[in-house]
Amino acid sequence: MKLHYGDLTDSTCLVKLISQIQPDEIYNLGAMSHVKVSFDLAEYTADVDALGVLRILDAIRTCNLDKKTKFYQASTSELYGKVQEIPQSEKTPFYPRSPYGRYQTGAMFLVVLCLLVNYREAYGMFACNGILFNHESPRRGETFVTRKITRAVAKIHLGLQEHVELGNLDSKRDWGHAKDYVEAMWMMMQLDEPDDFVISTGETTSVRDFIELAFAEVGMEIVEGHCEGQPHILRPTEVDILLGDCSKAKKQLKWAPKYDIKMLVKEMVAEDVKLMKKDPEA
Repeated sequence: MKLHYGDLTDSTCLVKLISQIQPDEIYNLGAMSHVKVSFDLAEYTADVDALGVLRILDAIRTCNLDKKTKFYQASTSELYGKVQEIPQSEKTPFYPRSPYGRYQTGAMFLVVLCLLVNYREAYGMFACNGILFNHESPRRGETFVTRKITRAVAKIHLGLQEHVELGNLDSKRDWGHAKDYVEAMWMMMQLDEPDDFVISTGETTSVRDFIELAFAEVGMEIVEGHCEGQPHILRPTEVDILLGDCSKAKKQLKWAPKYDIKMLVKEMVAEDVKLMKKDPEA
């Protein structure tokens, strides 16, 4: 594997890279994806999450690779925001409630609409979209709620920390494992014709229940003071529930998640306990 450096805000850089590498497949996972931070960096979020997609597509065409290179765009369940129906499918209307979700909607429309009409039909380019619901693993960033919880549980279990501050404990999400979702991305790119798919588990879990599952993995129950909901951590506009309908992916891709929420939490907690034992300051 060779690592190349690039920037979704730099068209020249993208053209140079794609021309040099001549890729068979491009998976665009680049985004400013932290919802809370996207409120503070709204302009940057738009530049990367929406215009970045267009820059890659134009670079593929500039390099005359539109018949060779397949393109995958990673979209997000944050598109649905204030949900219009439960569960959410490929046909559910979008109602984003954050700059991240809003500009991912821009990216989604660039691919689904512009590509459907122009890139897919006029240029014959293979371009597909994955609307991925929350996917986690032990490598999740420390500022995201799932990893924040599992790190805190590990530290509390080992006597390194007394409590953790979180936002809305009643928010519900459809959490899956990144391994399963990466497999789904690859399967989309192996189709004869490009299409767009919701990838999810079809089950929803509240933040509060995720915390309870995490503590159960270390043989503890939540007691008063372990977890504190803090108003300053809340988003300016909250998304109460996200629950995906992945029936299209199951039918057309023959894909199904292998991990359930308990398996996911078990793995994340175990890895963070191992990490904290090795490095209590981590």
